[in-house]
Amino acid sequence: MSASAASAAGPRIVSMNVCSDQLVLSLADPDQILGLSRFSRDAWQSWAAEKARNFPRLSGGAEDVLLLKPDLVVVSLFDKRATRDLLKVNGLHLVEFTVPRTLDEVRDQIRAMGDVVQHPDRAQAEIARLDAAIARARAVASAHHYRVLPLERRGFVSGDNSLINSLLAATGLTNAAGELGLGTGGFASLEAIVKLRPDFILVSEAGDRAVDEGRAFLLHPALERFYPEARRIVLPERLTVCGGVMLADALDRLTEELQRVTR
Repeated sequence: MSASAASAAGPRIVSMNVCSDQLVLSLADPDQILGLSRFSRDAWQSWAAEKARNFPRLSGGAEDVLLLKPDLVVVSLFDKRATRDLLKVNGLHLVEFTVPRTLDEVRDQIRAMGDVVQHPDRAQAEIARLDAAIARARAVASAHHYRVLPLERRGFVSGDNSLINSLLAATGLTNAAGELGLGTGGFASLEAIVKLRPDFILVSEAGDRAVDEGRAFLLHPALERFYPEARRIVLPERLTVCGGVMLADALDRLTEELQRVTR
């Protein structure tokens, strides 16, 4: 394909990271997508896992990308530097995305990817969808000033430099992690969490089964006593692990969860 033809049809793209996969899948035409990351079909990590099954899955190395000869390769700064350097040495054009920590950075990335795939109108529509979801969540949450503790496996707490923190703040909820003195985040003891007494804990899954010790922390009898199902807000990890268009769905899920636990 000539450069002029590629420009007319939109660039042919390879994505090497599960977060960029989801942006590409949301904003590009199907025939622009030559391949996605090796984790693209992992439903635990990707909101768009089912849609990703329609496209080739890459190995994570440079060889299969070079064979595809894409116009653009979308990567994360967390992807292997050696792989990125090899692709550059072979003349491929890389577009690098970082991991967003705020909703403003999410908007910037959606907008940037819209420019990359040459569909800025779709990006603007997704940003509008995100903003509408924020407004819906704020309408439910902001009047109550709830203190919410984002709690992960083994007692890890997301602090003030996290996407979850930005999401909570935008809807009028308070991240109780700040009261633990953890700053950007860290591990909290069971005793500290119980003593903190947030209104709710935010977890990535419901249920009463522990498949390993990390999950078992969240099902400790003390936490289950003070934070039964009615005091747990559940946001699946696939909706929050990456900053992108899926955050609109995350916020709508947050709205539904707040309505459930505050009935």
